Amino acid sequence: MLGIYNYTVILTYIGMLVGFAGIASAADGNLHTALVCLMVAGVCDMFDGAIASTMERTEKEKRFGVQIDSLSDLVCFGALPAVIAYIAAERSTLSFCLSGLYLLCALIRLAWFNVDEEERQATEGGSRKVYLGLPVTTAALLLPALMELGAPLGWPVGKLAPLALLVMATAFLTPFRLRKPQLPGKAAMLLCGVAEFAFLIARAAV
Repeated sequence: MLGIYNYTVILTYIGMLVGFAGIASAADGNLHTALVCLMVAGVCDMFDGAIASTMERTEKEKRFGVQIDSLSDLVCFGALPAVIAYIAAERSTLSFCLSGLYLLCALIRLAWFNVDEEERQATEGGSRKVYLGLPVTTAALLLPALMELGAPLGWPVGKLAPLALLVMATAFLTPFRLRKPQLPGKAAMLLCGVAEFAFLIARAAV
């Protein structure tokens, strides 16, 4: 079979399937489940690189890992947030346009990242220390926070979600320097994610 199937890519594959489950849930109108899937996919993405680094890989396996990670990200943090915002905004024409623009910007960013990462690895090696622009994976924290924390406060989340995508889409392609989070930063993001996840589950149970 074509492809790679060792443990270094399994978490990426699981994350993509979770992202697809989220798209299906959003299409069925179950936005709570879709947001849970978005956050779970974010956790998978957070740790897949660390898992991959535990194995000595060939150059082809490394290049495959870069490509498959970005392709999975396009599903999980490109298509899934776009569908969630579109459904949350009751399928309005404006939300369709903004969600489509967000998905396009995510696609461009991920393709550019792949090119830049291959060039960086050819000259520097090691892991990346700095990002240019906002990583698409931040949608896994920002969108659930807006929709699940904003709703109890009476915010019009259906209108705000597409606008949030527009802000993130702009940040995806804006070349500001953003330091890649190390262990303390990842721990803080994980704690925020756990808190959001618990709040989301509690709201769904009510």
